[in-house]
Amino acid sequence: MVYALLFSQVFSRIDPERIHHLTMRALRVVEAVPGLSALLRRVLGPQGPPVQAFGLEFPGPLGLAAGFDKDAVAYEALGAFGFSHVEVGTITGEPQPGNPRKRLFRLVPDRAIINRMGFNNGGAAAAAPRLRRPRRAVVGVNIGKTKVVPEAEAAADYVKSTRLLAPLADYLVVNVSSPNTPGLRDLQAVGVLRPLLTAVREAKGTTPLLVKIAPDLADEDVDAVADLALELGLDGIIATNTTIGREGLRGDPAVAAETGGLSGAPLKARSLEVLKRLKARTGDRITLVSVGGVETADDVRERLAAGATLVQGYTAMIYRGPLWAYRINRELARRP
Repeated sequence: MVYALLFSQVFSRIDPERIHHLTMRALRVVEAVPGLSALLRRVLGPQGPPVQAFGLEFPGPLGLAAGFDKDAVAYEALGAFGFSHVEVGTITGEPQPGNPRKRLFRLVPDRAIINRMGFNNGGAAAAAPRLRRPRRAVVGVNIGKTKVVPEAEAAADYVKSTRLLAPLADYLVVNVSSPNTPGLRDLQAVGVLRPLLTAVREAKGTTPLLVKIAPDLADEDVDAVADLALELGLDGIIATNTTIGREGLRGDPAVAAETGGLSGAPLKARSLEVLKRLKARTGDRITLVSVGGVETADDVRERLAAGATLVQGYTAMIYRGPLWAYRINRELARRP
């Protein structure tokens, strides 16, 4: 309730990107204080049995989705707040500033966010030294296409990031589903996606490889990506990224009309639909990670029951505060 009051009276009045930068600074302070991250991890960490996925052990099912720690600068602190894993990125082959500001918008009545950040990050070469080992957090690395790279050269761009980052990642995610890089979603077409994923697979070494897909794919395209993932022997599919849809929103129509990807509660139904479809298509032959509209422990339970091995969230933490993952972990421990 304290956080809800602060959000409504203070945070909601401040530009969301500024709040994000202040939060990242605070997390870096947490990491800089000797022993603080370890203490927080003991107090706030998952309390249930570990989860096995693609050859790794996760301390619980709930992780932080990509997009929060874009440059791999605070994953240890984020993991200490109760997340079983932290997916950093999206990281591109070359550094880029992303899209012009203003590019992040709140839809408070919908518990949603619209972003058109555009993969703003310092690039793979800058992120690599920060992905240090040993580390306490399980860290996934999400990679995407540099904006200025033409589609015909996309595979080489992804391979560049893969060679730099895969040896340092616990798992690697190929992101072809953000709506904020022109032409990126076109890479989800199986004819284009097959050579791209094949090239990344050949460059990744032994690191588990996953692909992240959009909720806006037609059902038959979801099936096609599932079949391709099985054909190529990928380790997992993450479903889903943000949506370009705007159906049923109650927030300010002017904000809802902003271009970009919508995340949060409105994505819940479609994300679950895609998960169920993937599970029906793939059975137990591949690991499924569900993300999109996850807010409560019941949401986590529903995703696990529908076939996910791991679940991720992001937007709910913005609205529910830094102890959001801890509270879900506690509820899952009380009633698995």
